Amino acid sequence: MSFEIRRRAVHASGAIVPGAYLLDAHYEVGLVTWRVVQALAVVGLVVTALLEAARLYGGLEHAIYEQLTREYEQDSVAGYALYVLSSTVVVLAFRPQIAVPALFMLMLADPVGGLLSSGELRTVARPRVLVGMFLVSFALAYPFVPPLAAAAGAGGAMVADGVKPRIRGHVIDDNLTIPILAAVLMWAVLSL
Repeated sequence: MSFEIRRRAVHASGAIVPGAYLLDAHYEVGLVTWRVVQALAVVGLVVTALLEAARLYGGLEHAIYEQLTREYEQDSVAGYALYVLSSTVVVLAFRPQIAVPALFMLMLADPVGGLLSSGELRTVARPRVLVGMFLVSFALAYPFVPPLAAAAGAGGAMVADGVKPRIRGHVIDDNLTIPILAAVLMWAVLSL
């Protein structure tokens, strides 16, 4: 399996937690409540912070890092850590109606956008990537929020995925921005 396919599969595997929450809520089992999702997110963030500190400052080397981190992440915070950070922020700051589709945009739509982009790093993604990201994100949000809110969230995810701003020479990773921007925009529309 290629490097990018492995990364996309790991990316998508994060959808297991919000997916389990949705199944539990639908069948009213009571095992995977929103509090459980929040607790898992916090524990995951703490573990991720410890692993990243050990990797960056303690010399921790593992085959997983070699398989799943990009070359430019070797000396900086890796995308997976930003993924966990942004997911935790969204899970703690927003109710499930907004947080779940925002998480799905990161966990499921972003890998699709990555496949459409063929791994090329551009300041602004090609139109097919932007349109693909918007459509997949909208489809993921539509079951949870009204169409206008779904479009706002999808638009935010599309911009976060498709536009790569630089601050002091560092590209702002979309793993950090996709769920937060999507959630904020959906919340803003629903609050109007």
